[in-house]
Amino acid sequence: MIDKAGAIPLILTRLKKLPVGAGLDLRTYKRDRSVIIMKEDVETYAVIEDGFRQERFKSGHKELKRLLRTLLKREFPRSHKIRVHEFPG
Repeated sequence: MIDKAGAIPLILTRLKKLPVGAGLDLRTYKRDRSVIIMKEDVETYAVIEDGFRQERFKSGHKELKRLLRTLLKREFPRSHKIRVHEFPG
């Protein structure tokens, strides 16, 4: 579990190190809402939002920071800690 305040830089560095096809699963403490980020290419990510809204996004590494900030505010509004699980490709 990581602090929500410093989550975005940590998530971005972990995503850069992942092989293509792998990803991260971000969940609330109760595990009822999630944001899944899968690395499709060296610079392309698929983001799946499953919580208050169910949406799918495709994003480059540069746009991912802004998208994550928006999604974390929307899906984890009162959370202080975020569960981060890494899954293989």
